[in-house]
Amino acid sequence: MKGVELYGRVRHAVQIEGLSRREAARRFGIDPRTVAKMMTFSVPPGYRRGGAPKRPKLDLFTAIIDQILEADRTAHSKQHHTSKRIFERLRDEYGYGGGMTIVKDYVHDRRQRQREVFVPLRHEPGHAQADFGEAWAVLGGVEQKVHFFAMDLPHSDAGFVQAFPAETTEAFCDGHVRAFAFFGGVPKSILYDNTKIAVARILGDGQRLRTRVFSELQSHYLFLDRFGRPGKGNDKGKVEGLVGWIRRNHLVPMPQAANVDALNAKLLDGCRARLGARLRGHTETIGERLVRDLAAFQALPTTPYDACEKKGGRVSSLSLVRYRGTDYSVPTAYGHREVLIRGYVHEVVISCGADIIARHARSYEQEDFVFNPLHYLALLERKIGALDQAAPLAGWELPEEFATLRRLLEARMGNRGKREFVQVLRLLESFQPEDVLAGIQAAIARGVIGFDAVKHLMLCRIERRPPRLDLTVYPYLPRATVATTSARTYMGLLTGVAS
Repeated sequence: MKGVELYGRVRHAVQIEGLSRREAARRFGIDPRTVAKMMTFSVPPGYRRGGAPKRPKLDLFTAIIDQILEADRTAHSKQHHTSKRIFERLRDEYGYGGGMTIVKDYVHDRRQRQREVFVPLRHEPGHAQADFGEAWAVLGGVEQKVHFFAMDLPHSDAGFVQAFPAETTEAFCDGHVRAFAFFGGVPKSILYDNTKIAVARILGDGQRLRTRVFSELQSHYLFLDRFGRPGKGNDKGKVEGLVGWIRRNHLVPMPQAANVDALNAKLLDGCRARLGARLRGHTETIGERLVRDLAAFQALPTTPYDACEKKGGRVSSLSLVRYRGTDYSVPTAYGHREVLIRGYVHEVVISCGADIIARHARSYEQEDFVFNPLHYLALLERKIGALDQAAPLAGWELPEEFATLRRLLEARMGNRGKREFVQVLRLLESFQPEDVLAGIQAAIARGVIGFDAVKHLMLCRIERRPPRLDLTVYPYLPRATVATTSARTYMGLLTGVAS
């Protein structure tokens, strides 16, 4: 192909110097037809195909390839045909005898033409988009996956992100509550994908049947909902972009934090710092545009939504209630009763009627057991033989004085000493651990080993009065006999004459 410089010299010789095209061809050693083309184009036009390429071996099979690619559009994204797999099917199923390269080129060309084209959108203030993303973090020295809830305001590009242990109903609701508190208001509408947390079913006419929890959240904050097309993440491209921005800027390299709360504090700092950024195509910062978003927001309700998942359950014979694969203990007095379970992001609360009967830190381990040893002490007081094998007490870390008291009680009273030790433990049901410990320490120091003595000394500490122990209750203690003296005896001591 002739260069641009030669084009310029030939065109100058013909049009400015007045050379004929034949003379110019002789001067520059090129074909007269090339000179004619140079007079038509000021720069080399490049190769121009006169017609569609001929593929004698492939043309008989292009309709089959088109059919495969069309079927892929409705198949799962991870199960689309590769060019190699299409070639293998043509060869094995349809008798194609050509090479793979020409199949690959045809497939690439067809997929390029199938790619979706979008219309640039303008976003009015006061609306939002929400989604979940995933990343890995080191929390408390343990590498684990975190799921972060993101809410983006497309008009201003302001964003909110918080990490959660799992993408659950309670995390979805808690993310909304935190986001609304962060922005100080409620968007007019929020755009979602078709998450099962919000959409129970897509009806035949495209309408969504919303879940009960999502309907409760929406009724509490009174925002409108919008949903993207199934499988079309680009419908909410702004929040998808926020998810990517957070992952690239605040989760690379893998973040390390003491716990998820510490990680969330860092993420919020990143969201606030981003308000000072000025994005391409805008003359104002994100924070300056956020003012218009907030002006269009609705006011927050007087109380936040109770962000939890509510489920009914029944207490088992082991005084356990199962929630999302984990068993949580309740007091044994509620065995076989119907209960209400409220699952929060970091806590599980169990109620029976109007009473809250148990609170536990949330566990995300499958088939885990979460015990509160206090729940089983009343039963152990009656079934004292199970004390040493009671699973709820395994791993219960108590001060050394508790073990010392148990040894002394059992040495003095045997099995009855075990029962008194459980009675001492039951003081933890009603009193602060430090007060019970102080009562045990005072009892050991005085040598009064028993439940009544521990309780008396503990109550004296709480009520700030001196202890007054009735020694008749403790026959093993040494006694001092104090006689009543008279004046005659006293005078006898002074004179040396015995009375």
